[in-house]
Amino acid sequence: MLEITELAPDSIEGMLARHLQESPYSHDELKALRRSFARTGFAKVSNLSLDPLKKMLAEEAMELLERHAQRRDMRFAETGNTSRKLSNVRRNDILAHGGVIPRLYGSPALLSALGHIVGGPVLPCPYDDEQYVITQLHQPGDTHGWHWDDYSYALVWIIECPPVELGGFVQCVPHTRWNKREPRLFEAFIHRPIYSFALEPGDLYLLRADTTLHRVYPLLGAHRRVILNMAYASPRNLEKPVSHETMDALWAS
Repeated sequence: MLEITELAPDSIEGMLARHLQESPYSHDELKALRRSFARTGFAKVSNLSLDPLKKMLAEEAMELLERHAQRRDMRFAETGNTSRKLSNVRRNDILAHGGVIPRLYGSPALLSALGHIVGGPVLPCPYDDEQYVITQLHQPGDTHGWHWDDYSYALVWIIECPPVELGGFVQCVPHTRWNKREPRLFEAFIHRPIYSFALEPGDLYLLRADTTLHRVYPLLGAHRRVILNMAYASPRNLEKPVSHETMDALWAS
């Protein structure tokens, strides 16, 4: 694994900032990303990072999984008793033992680039435990079942994933609202379209996570899907209290 301590403190941010200054998207491409995000709640934004940084992040994530992953098999009433069958590495373990991921999370250049896509400020998540987490699906039937997130935006880095015919792809139902007392998922499925997206290792996608019902399709066989999720807030999230029932349970020790 790359020795992060050998890097200058600003080198990761500097690499990313230089990359983003070169405008990874044309004017027309940026407009298309904004349209996709507004219509489907999803935008593939793989060009936001360069390959060397993706490689460093992937190496760190895999090492953290090997050392600190915890297995979860849970259901949540707040999302209609949907399943979470996965392994994860919590934010505090990543912060304590990682280097690349914590530095990238708060990158001003990255926050600015995300803001250009969503059309407004993108802020670090005020709930520390949800800022970033590594998740792994690796057993038959593993899934991150239908759910919403507590905060507006999720930037997801695909580290490993199977071919689409083996499951592990993303599905979204945009323009939906989370009522934690009465989630009513089936009404959302009936009244809104379900969009499905195939992804490959090295892809990044941006999700409007609090108003887009979403899931990872269950794995069909003993394959592996590894991602890093970075959660971000909108100014609206800071205007009222946010409860964290599912996240508190999912990331518990």
